[in-house]
Amino acid sequence: MSAPDTSIASENSREVAADVLVVGSGSAAAAAALRVAVGGLSVVMLEKTDRLGGTSAMSGAGIWVPANHLARAAGLEDSPEEALEYLRSASPEGWRASEDPLWASFVEAAPRMLAFLETHTPLRFALTREPDPMAERPGGKEVGRMVSPHPLSRRLLGPLARHLRRSTLQHLFTYQETIGVDPYHSPVKAALKLAPRLLHRIATDSRAQGNALMTGLLRGCIDAGCRIELEARVTDLLTDEHDGGVTGVVVERAGSTRKITAHRGVVLAAGGFDWNTALRERYFPGPLDRLGGPRANEGDAHLMAEKAGASLERMDQANVFPCLPTRYEGRPHGLPMTFQAEPHAIMVDRTGNRFVSECDYNIGEAIDRRDPTTGESLHLPAFVVADSRFLSQSPTFRWYAHYEPDWIVKAPSIDELARRLELPADALAATIARFNSFCARGRDLEFKRGESLWETKKFGGPAAQLKPIERPPFLAMSFNRSLIGTKGGVRTNPKGQALRPNGTVIPGLYAAGLTMANPIGTRALGAGTTLGPNLTWGFICAESLILDSRCAPSPTITC
Repeated sequence: MSAPDTSIASENSREVAADVLVVGSGSAAAAAALRVAVGGLSVVMLEKTDRLGGTSAMSGAGIWVPANHLARAAGLEDSPEEALEYLRSASPEGWRASEDPLWASFVEAAPRMLAFLETHTPLRFALTREPDPMAERPGGKEVGRMVSPHPLSRRLLGPLARHLRRSTLQHLFTYQETIGVDPYHSPVKAALKLAPRLLHRIATDSRAQGNALMTGLLRGCIDAGCRIELEARVTDLLTDEHDGGVTGVVVERAGSTRKITAHRGVVLAAGGFDWNTALRERYFPGPLDRLGGPRANEGDAHLMAEKAGASLERMDQANVFPCLPTRYEGRPHGLPMTFQAEPHAIMVDRTGNRFVSECDYNIGEAIDRRDPTTGESLHLPAFVVADSRFLSQSPTFRWYAHYEPDWIVKAPSIDELARRLELPADALAATIARFNSFCARGRDLEFKRGESLWETKKFGGPAAQLKPIERPPFLAMSFNRSLIGTKGGVRTNPKGQALRPNGTVIPGLYAAGLTMANPIGTRALGAGTTLGPNLTWGFICAESLILDSRCAPSPTITC
């Protein structure tokens, strides 16, 4: 089915009103637009670039949805109550006081969201075999909460297909296939094993992961009657002079500026602020390796919301994840990839000491740990330190490392490596000796590397992970913060409504995805606790808008 041309606004479009305006085009934005449209309201999606899908289109599309219908069909027991218990037990200390109402809203809506997407889009999801990263905590599950989409042909988007944002990841493989055949370590073997289906995907322009997710969501939006405008940059929010409520937006497009009225409300779902240098350096001071999201994530929506009176919170939270160097759209970029959890390698901080299990899913949280008084980083700069066998373990790593020729530092001895890294030589030597003794013992007595359910299932347990560092030349590479997306933003209530600093609602303003103050921050409680909540909060915002009685006179709405 081809997309109707009306889904792309003409250059001279002077449309001045809609029931709901959605700023952004990623998973949260599309989920909101789709739910609103299916609910009978008119909706316009405004994307500031000429590429649709945002960070979600670039993602691996692992999606954390507790108590979902796929798990139930597979005979796996779960419930919103158990998911809420897990969120409470696994989240950072102190978060429950402010986030518990939002967690409760999320676990109730998430299963309905997933079923809704399978009903109203071409998307079909499948379970992955992954456990919760902290499955041992109360409410945790060994399997059943992680899903990812089957491949879809990008041709489903018709004229919009060429505008779907491409990824630095290889979306020919499904999320499940990347786990099963491991193209990171064995790219040729993986490609040969799946050759027939990969060739079919190439022939049909079918892709998996984030491109499949956004193809399906956008197709659903088009079928439901959503209007999509590209290169439509929202520069300001229109507000009511009496109650301060948001009544529309100001849009720059094709060299002209116009106002669009929102009869019901505006949903801000325009990504994070990782590419806004001033904001990023304010909230993430210290060494930065790479950024893995679209360069359009500049915090526009955050700044507009703040100007309209919204409270910005959790601004120091982000998806902090290892990234390899690559190029994207002709410029240096980050490729999300867990490359530090390899045998014959450890991570050390600026003191030359280990500070976390190298296989910990929340290694980003450890990297980002800060002094509670000064806010300064406790560990950065940090490094992966390994012996010569590290480079032989993945041709993929070697390929991407060539994009930064000076990234890998080599030395004939540990002392010389320490000197080149400006680390205390005695401390680094002692750390490596201690780690090697753990390898001989078969157990990491410091950080229990490989022992958790997550680390056992994902990385093979201690037997596979505890391999000594002893063969020269020795090598190291920086392992500082890399950001896939920031997760702080507009403080909302359980309905997705934006709040002022005094806790009152800003009528007509909603936020979702990486634009909201996400109730699941830097500490990821599942491999998909960015996308799962993003989709769900877009869905929640839409359901709130459908029920919202606040509306201005409109030919399409009965007030």
